[in-house]
Amino acid sequence: MPVFKWEARTRQGEIKKGELEAQNTEAVHSALRRQGLSPIKVKAKPKEIKINIPGLRGKRIKDRDIVIFTRQFATMIDAGLPLVQCLEILAGQADNKMLGNTLSTIQSDVEGGASYAEALEKHPKVFDSLYVNMVAAGETGGILDTILNRLAAYMEKAIALKKKVKSAMVYPFTILAVAVLVVAILMVFVIPKFAAMFTSFGGELPAITQIVIDISNFAASWKMGVVVIGFIFFGFIMKRYYNTENGRRRIDRIFLRLPVFGMLIRKVSVAKFTRTLGTMLSSGVPLLDALEICAKTSGNKVVEDSVFYTKQSISEGKTVAEPLEETGVFPPMVVQMISVGEATGALDAMLSKIADFYDEEVDTAVDALTSLMEPMMMVFLGGAIGFVVIAMYLPIFKMAALG
Repeated sequence: MPVFKWEARTRQGEIKKGELEAQNTEAVHSALRRQGLSPIKVKAKPKEIKINIPGLRGKRIKDRDIVIFTRQFATMIDAGLPLVQCLEILAGQADNKMLGNTLSTIQSDVEGGASYAEALEKHPKVFDSLYVNMVAAGETGGILDTILNRLAAYMEKAIALKKKVKSAMVYPFTILAVAVLVVAILMVFVIPKFAAMFTSFGGELPAITQIVIDISNFAASWKMGVVVIGFIFFGFIMKRYYNTENGRRRIDRIFLRLPVFGMLIRKVSVAKFTRTLGTMLSSGVPLLDALEICAKTSGNKVVEDSVFYTKQSISEGKTVAEPLEETGVFPPMVVQMISVGEATGALDAMLSKIADFYDEEVDTAVDALTSLMEPMMMVFLGGAIGFVVIAMYLPIFKMAALG
């Protein structure tokens, strides 16, 4: 939809300027009149020509950038500064140029008559539906500064949760990558030299030595390239399949049933769901709207289906706890605590307590997983290299014994 730059006069005679998306100039005139403005000039905004020069492009907007902006914005609103002035100041001092440009656009939209939530909604890649809906609730209730502080606290806890899960995965995968790299170097560069030496000696090689040499020959041949290409193709097919609705549902269900990792994924999902729902309910977002946003931001298709089913059941007159129990996705303790929260009228507070409990559970699960994986990976690394070393020196020891 084209964007138009406009200039109009208020009933008090003040001149205002702004930008507006509309089908044509007549639609802009109508929109301005509905706001009590008298149009003076309306013209189509020329299209920007963007030239991307390597090294000068803006950095990606990270979650941490949004948290810092939200905290600063809440402080300025609480201090009594006008919303437009806050946006102008924060846009000018933003370290991330991409965020600064986004805030400048939002400022223009707000000056053009849009609400803050409506202006944010135009940037879904920066401000998700949860953020927009909570801001809308804050604007309606006149507690925008309080809502922004809650949003910042929620995002900080979400970032911490994501960091915990990543930390559990980094160490074992690093060890695995090192093991694969070391074994690959041995197979491609070291083993062939031993194989040539053993061939010159003649005689029959021990079974494990012959196995290692055969693996080395396979790794150095064109067949290994076919295997690698096959794995890459398989990964591509699986990614395409995961992008389909049924594929994502089936694979996410498998993830939830994995030993050790499945329990961790379930705990993370529960912590995220309860934290999100509790934050939104305490901010005044209607229950059904909050559940829809929780479903879309769950990150797991099975959990998403369960939350949508809960939303549908509530619209038919059921409580929150009943359909959650029917899905079988959420642990019985969570369902019982939600039921108590509904009965006492303190659902948002109970959800926050559940989220705090499961944050600690995730910490414990991550520590347990790390302590379990460390010795296993070290045994794997030492065993793989030790097997290759023994296989290569066995013929030498055998020849020494014969000699």
